[in-house]
Amino acid sequence: MENDNVVSIKGLSKSFRGIQVLKNINLEIHKAENVVVLGKSGSGKSTLIKCMIGLMEPDEGEICIFEKNLADIDYDELNRFRIRIGFLFQTGALYDSMTVYENLAFPLRHHKKEMGSEKLNELIHEVLENVGLPEAGNLMPAELSGGMNKRIGLARTLILKPEIMLYDEPTTGLDTITAKEISQLILDMQRKYKISSLIITHDIACAKMVADRIVMLKEGIIVAEGTYDEMEKNNDEWIQSFFS
Repeated sequence: MENDNVVSIKGLSKSFRGIQVLKNINLEIHKAENVVVLGKSGSGKSTLIKCMIGLMEPDEGEICIFEKNLADIDYDELNRFRIRIGFLFQTGALYDSMTVYENLAFPLRHHKKEMGSEKLNELIHEVLENVGLPEAGNLMPAELSGGMNKRIGLARTLILKPEIMLYDEPTTGLDTITAKEISQLILDMQRKYKISSLIITHDIACAKMVADRIVMLKEGIIVAEGTYDEMEKNNDEWIQSFFS
């Protein structure tokens, strides 16, 4: 059987000032799979993402993405890699001085310099449709609600057609209805583009909607993993604190 892992992490450890934040993490993400990492604040979730996109170097272990060890690739190849990996920040991270259209055009002009204006317009229209904001192109970020900002941030990430998406607390700060809409978008993009995703959250409703598999991270250690139903039925008191 062909290996369908897009991410394979083995023995990953990371410390800061003598405090171990990640301890011997072993994790795989398969093609078109949504993996949710659940854990309290400070459990190492964001450090895991930063190691995965090469912003931090692990102290030990290896991270293989698309079957290549990140430690073995040079700076230029790492940048080409990052185009294939989308990253949605907790805030939408839009440029305040640019319209929504200009925000979406920016990554295309930066990474796809040969692209003509007709194709660029087509892609911008497509991603705005995908996130349910087809008329938002002329708006400024200051005119967007929190949920709209998150959607446009997602659109800007999707415009480069990433094969892997990393979501860092995608529903934080949103009301229940908007959080559900963002969770549904994550699901829609997985189904439409066969994207593999790592979703870091402590929003149990989001986890229930989007997760093919849940990984429980406690003080930098993976203590359990399985489907939502399996985790919900787990008798461990700490795990139950998320689901009760």
